[in-house]
Amino acid sequence: MKKVWKVAGICFEHMHMGDLLGHVDGHPDAEIVGICHDNEGEMAWSRDKYSISDERVFTDFVRCMEESKPDVVVLCPKVADHLLWVERIASYGVHILMEKPFAVNLAEAEKMRALMAGTGKALIVNWPMVWMPTNVKCHELIVAGKIGEVREVHYYDGNEGPLCHGAHKEGREPTLADKQESWFYSKAAGGGSLLDYLGYGVTLGSWFMDGQKPLSVFSQRHIAEGLEVDEQSVTVVRYKDGLSKFETKWGMFSSPWIDQPGPRCGFVVVGSGGSVSSFDYDGFVTLRDKDCPSGKKIKVDVLEGSRANPIAYLIDCLERGVEIEGPLSVEISLMGQGIVDAAVLSCEEGRVVEMG
Repeated sequence: MKKVWKVAGICFEHMHMGDLLGHVDGHPDAEIVGICHDNEGEMAWSRDKYSISDERVFTDFVRCMEESKPDVVVLCPKVADHLLWVERIASYGVHILMEKPFAVNLAEAEKMRALMAGTGKALIVNWPMVWMPTNVKCHELIVAGKIGEVREVHYYDGNEGPLCHGAHKEGREPTLADKQESWFYSKAAGGGSLLDYLGYGVTLGSWFMDGQKPLSVFSQRHIAEGLEVDEQSVTVVRYKDGLSKFETKWGMFSSPWIDQPGPRCGFVVVGSGGSVSSFDYDGFVTLRDKDCPSGKKIKVDVLEGSRANPIAYLIDCLERGVEIEGPLSVEISLMGQGIVDAAVLSCEEGRVVEMG
């Protein structure tokens, strides 16, 4: 009989837990065996949406682990607690899917890697932008050599703000007081648009650049009155053949999954022989090369099977006994985390941070 993978969702501090549990619920070989959070109310939406029975709902993670006996644990804590939750769960000998970003800093990310390496189980860092067909097609064109050697990555992304939507993107209108009470806007908790969205850009950017290491990083951020974390940042990363630029923004006029703001959200990757424009939620990417410098639209693929979402991908890798690859791998995510750390230091000290 084909194995049914038992999955538990623990810590609902990030709203992406609802989406991730939806992927488990929709997978033919996976089952939600437990959900856990210290506040039952935070689990109500997922509990109702996926018809999770009372005996599978917990407020104590130890009971959840001991009674549900999962193969895989999905973790969605606030950024500052990523290491804490890996420390709590790793000893149970399960695979862990951690919602992005990797960690609050590189030192803690390295500790997470070491903890999981000692268990022999997989650690996967989920970057939802990996599952955008536009970014997959962009990477395919780069690997196929369509734009030559990658020289620059230009990235602009964000949304109206993390409190303006919940699971499955239902709309909300937060006040300043709401922001001040949320971990997303807490410096100690790892809040801010830079930590939330720069990781996307530089992690996928490292994927597009085939793991090329940056030489230096310079970053600035804007912190609005009444807040303690940024809602906007601009980071310039120097590579051996050019400069790449990564911008993050909370407080956009619109969110890209509803109406694309201006500038448009997504990536423009420039190579020695052309460029690819990959904008969020489009049904195509635009390739510019010597044959068509004005640009030609290339339709993206519908992502199916193991390419559809992180749960399907993780299960496929586990069943085939292959390593996690790309932005979801520890190696590429660590590279992205190092760039984020350098950007934070650059903002704090107002200088260019050399990376060797």
